[in-house]
This record gives sequence, C-alpha cells and structure tokens, in this order.
Amino acid sequence: MVFSSSLFLVYFLPAFLIIYYLSPKRFKNITLLIGSIIFYSWGAPKFIFVIISITFIDFHLVKWMNNTSNENKRKALLIFSVMMNLGLLIYFKYSNFFIENVNIIIDGIGIREIQWIKLALPIGISFYTFETITYVVDVYRRVHKPLQNFWDYQLYIILFPKLIAGPIIRYHEIADQITDRSKYDSYDHRLTGFFRFVIGLSKKIIIANTLGAQADYVFSLDPSTISTGTAWIGALAYTFQIYFDFSGYSDMAIGLGKMLGFRFPENFNNPYISQSITEFWRRWHITLGAWMRNYLYIPLGGNKVKSKFRLYFNLWFVFLASGLWHGASWTFILWGAYHGFFLVIERAGFSSFLKRTGKVPSIIFTFLVVITGWVLFRVEHISTAFTFIKKMYAFDFNNATIQLQNDFYPVLLLAFFFSFFALPTWGEKIQQKIYFEEYSLTRYSMMFAFSICLLMISLSLITATGFNPFIYFRF
Repeated sequence: MVFSSSLFLVYFLPAFLIIYYLSPKRFKNITLLIGSIIFYSWGAPKFIFVIISITFIDFHLVKWMNNTSNENKRKALLIFSVMMNLGLLIYFKYSNFFIENVNIIIDGIGIREIQWIKLALPIGISFYTFETITYVVDVYRRVHKPLQNFWDYQLYIILFPKLIAGPIIRYHEIADQITDRSKYDSYDHRLTGFFRFVIGLSKKIIIANTLGAQADYVFSLDPSTISTGTAWIGALAYTFQIYFDFSGYSDMAIGLGKMLGFRFPENFNNPYISQSITEFWRRWHITLGAWMRNYLYIPLGGNKVKSKFRLYFNLWFVFLASGLWHGASWTFILWGAYHGFFLVIERAGFSSFLKRTGKVPSIIFTFLVVITGWVLFRVEHISTAFTFIKKMYAFDFNNATIQLQNDFYPVLLLAFFFSFFALPTWGEKIQQKIYFEEYSLTRYSMMFAFSICLLMISLSLITATGFNPFIYFRF
C-alpha cells in the first residue's frame, strides 16, 4: 500500500484517522501500531514477522547494553546488533546481486553456476534498517535513553507514515514524541499537516507520474538509435520525476506525521537550485545525508584526519556506500562513486572556481552534473547508461521524431517552475509562509479550499490512469 493509491486515500486513511482521533490518549500508540502493521502487511504480509522478530531481539539487546556498565560488553552488544541488522539487509538486498556476479565469473572459467532461488526484497528494508541502527548507536553513545516498552520501540520502527520511504528519522529526534505527542497534537498541526500531505500528493500525481510515463517510454528505446533531443527529453523527464516523486512522498509523510502529533525532519530543500554537488547533497534526501555523516563519515574520522588523502577517501567511500544503499546494481555503485568524485574535487578546490563563475553558471553546471548522474541511476546496465549519456552530448539530431504525451510540455514547464521557485528571494519567502509560518484564519480558509481542489484533481487522475509508480518503493 502506498500513499498515492486510491485504497489508501479513500479507505485506509479516513478509517484510520477516525479511529485514531476517537481513541483515548492511552490507546493512541496501540491504535497507531495496529494501523502500521495493517499498512505494511497489506503489501508484504510475510515480512511483517521478520520485522517484529528482529525488533524484539534488538529491543532486548539494547536494553541489556544500556544496563551494562562494562564498556567491552557494551561495545560487543553494539557490534552484534549492528551486524545483525546489516546482515539482514545484505541477505535480502544484496544476495541476488552477489550470486549473479559470482556466477558470471565462474561461468567464464568453466565452473558450474551456483543454483540460487532469488529473494524478494522486503518493502522499505533500507529505511527501517538504518533506523534500527540509529536506535542502538544513540543509546550506546548515551544520546538518549532506550524506550522502556517493546511496543513503543516497535512503533518507532514500523510507524507507517515514514515506514516505506522515510524520512530516515534518527532515534533521538523522535524518542520523546513516541511516548508523549501533546506538544504537537493540535488542530493547527492537523490542518497544516493535511495541507502538506495534499501538496506532496499533487507533486507525485500531477507532475511525477506524467513525466514518469514519458521517461519510461524514452528509456525503453534503444539508446544507440535515439537522437540527442530524445535523450535529453528522457533525462529531464526522469530528473524531475524522481524529485517530485520522492519529495512528494516525503511531504506526504511529514504531513501525516503532523496530523498524528509527530514532527518529522525535512528531507528536501529545493536541491536543483544548488551551486555545487556539495550543496546539492545538503538539500537532497537530507535525512540520508545526516545518517551517513553521523553514523559512517564521522566514525571513519570525518574531517579530523591527518591527511587530505584520507579525507578524500572518507568522502568518496561514504558516497560509494550511499550508491550501494540505493540498490544492488553496478549502476548504483557507479552513481555513488560519480557523486563522490565531484565532492572530492570540490573539496580539493573546484568549489572556489565555481564560486568565481557566478551564481547562475554554478547552478547550470551542477544541474547538468546531476542530470547526467540520474541516467546512471535510472538505467540498469552500465554499457546502456554510457551509450545514453554519449547520445546526450553527441549533438545528433537525426531521427528526432518522438512520441510525446499531450500534457508533457505543460507539466515539464510546471516542474521547471517549482524546481527553481525558491531561487529568487520572493519564492523562498512564499515557501516559508506555506510550510513553516503560522496561519491566519483567512489563510487557513484559502489553503483548505486549495487543498480540497488539489485532492480532487489527484484522485481523479489516480482513478483515470493505471500508471502510478513509486521509484523509492524498491529501496
């Protein structure tokens, strides 16, 4: 079940909210937990037992670690918990990839291939694995005390608004809200949460889905036969699809969280107006960047290393890991290495050159780097990706005829407009007013009417077409 489905919007969410709001305060957590289990089980009934089992073990391991004064025992329990969770992620997400590559190697030297039943990937495993790790590490570092109730911990892991695709919420950011949400449980938060949810839904349905259909069509073609113009149409369509798809889902998650009394961290901040790749990663998937920095980059030594080589290696390695986290494919690994390369050269001095070129040239250059990288992210095979990228920069305008949807160009212009909306100061101020400032009665009325209109348009588009993909569903 995903937020942009009619099943969720018409049946699950209204029924759940009615039950949740009518539940006494002491039963709200159990109501939310049952709702989350139903939500996840709808799409992956078998894996819900895997999650419950692992979280049960984790909860007691962390409780034992917290009550142990012996530092060696604490460290051993920390390592065991982290390795158990990473082992589960590696088994389900990377076993197929590993076996396939081993078979390619041994087949080349005449050895019989390894027989292997391909594993299905549990929905959202990358997200909740990282959150289980934050729990044990935050408790180990004594950033926050562990939860006393197992079902509260289960709720932190399986909370349905952020379960499938984040934001990745570090334990200490939400620990107190698990047990007491009175600070953010108000009608104002519920209404503004509803507005945020509908905005995210509209970004997903109106913009991402339309551009996604065009991107799928272009990327289904043989890249060696397409023109430069066709390649750029596909690359741009996917560039905006993945942004409005993922940021839209994050908006929906944040909005749902507000409706339930939670305050989730922001996950996107207008990434396409970035003037460098370093800035891009401060604006794109912010919670993943924060996780990588706190739980991988800093333990590796971060900036506090003796040599520049080690500093550059740390940066590059973190983004190599980030690419692998996104998917078990050489194209994802290459995509991570690609971004890591630009981060390293920017740290080595290229960022100073970009600043000297001016704001607009820096944004254009960064945007081109990001678009090119998205081709690696989208295409399954490296050779196909290189052929596609070569076409983008070949200035080959032969065979330029392409089948375009009637609404493609209007929606593409809409995507451009909202992607760069915050570039001028007035655009950023409007965003601040919509997302973060307090509302007057007049603004509430206007936003409510606007949100209902967007909701109706989105629902009509969902029912009118069967094309409703979600890119990060497989991560």
